Amino acid sequence: MDQKTILVAFGGASPEHEVSVITSHQAIAALQESNYSITPLYLTKNGRWLTGETLLDLKNFEDLKKLEDSCTPCTFGQNEFGQPVLLEQKTGFFSKPKTTPIFAVIDGFHGSKGENGAFQGACEMFNIPCTGSGVMGSAIGMDKVMAKTICRANEIPVAESVDFFEPDWVDHQSTLITKIESLEYPVIVKPVHLGSSIGVEVVMNQESLIRAVEAAFKYDDHLLVETVITPLMEINCSVLGSSRAQRTSVCERPIGKEELLSFQDKYLNDAEAKGMASADREIPAKIPDELTKAIQETSVKVFKLLSCSGLARLDFLVNEETHQFYFNEINTIPGSFSFYLWKESGISFTDLLLELIDIAVEDQNQKARRIQSYDTNLLSQKAVKGIKGLKSKK
Repeated sequence: MDQKTILVAFGGASPEHEVSVITSHQAIAALQESNYSITPLYLTKNGRWLTGETLLDLKNFEDLKKLEDSCTPCTFGQNEFGQPVLLEQKTGFFSKPKTTPIFAVIDGFHGSKGENGAFQGACEMFNIPCTGSGVMGSAIGMDKVMAKTICRANEIPVAESVDFFEPDWVDHQSTLITKIESLEYPVIVKPVHLGSSIGVEVVMNQESLIRAVEAAFKYDDHLLVETVITPLMEINCSVLGSSRAQRTSVCERPIGKEELLSFQDKYLNDAEAKGMASADREIPAKIPDELTKAIQETSVKVFKLLSCSGLARLDFLVNEETHQFYFNEINTIPGSFSFYLWKESGISFTDLLLELIDIAVEDQNQKARRIQSYDTNLLSQKAVKGIKGLKSKK
């Protein structure tokens, strides 16, 4: 019996491109002993879709030009039976394109079009089960302002903030600075649609604020400036499930050289390609049981509110003295799939990925059970004549 094929999709046009490559290769390694056949789907930094055996070796990514030249362009398609397939470009004039039926996709993108719902939409168009949240949950989760607006409306505490687009900053800089300074320094500047602490900076005065805003606009046209919680303790919790059922991991406390965890702290503390697994952290977090329970319950509430599915990591800002906590952000595709949190809960990385695949398949089956079309005579001869009549009146 042929093995079912799982695509592991990663890369993409994102500042987090390299982080995505590491996360996805961790997943590929964890699935080597599974009953699935693994096929890589790599999106280059300029948006090309590629596949090929050379993508399975992380060392080959040291020379991207050479790697890309060794790969085969591909896209989604359907075979004669209506099954979704990975369609590889023809290699010869008389050759037929190779087609590989797709059982499911493991989405390993971080940031931009792979995590914001765009890639998830492509999978939905071809009826391909895709791990993680769907179009809406992914889009909301990627937008810090929208996610916090929904949380605030549902009485989930978030830090006070000001957000603005680049044209607003150009036209009304002094007004925005006044609004920001009403929060009182220090404040933290963040791109709205990025993760991994890229473009994030704590500022102490107006001069550093202007510099940080100009730097962050290099990554995103929408920025968020928030009051800094101090003394700060970051606490994260992962949620696994769907709209049908959810469960939480243990909580973790990331530990960096500064209060704010940087890209360096998250990904560059270890010479090996361990991604988020290399970051320093305290697991389980040494916090009171009642605080752990409150954060876990809030994590599930946010997961459901934002229409998430699969696996997500939710990050909270906690006042270390009062234990008042604030929702910071949700990562619908967390670095290393947060397997280190679930390992502490007794679930191996391989089993975690297999469960994510099962959830994705069941989510797709649930959609397929719904009515997909509505019988109507709208294109009957009478209706078509009516449309022609409208054209003649122009």
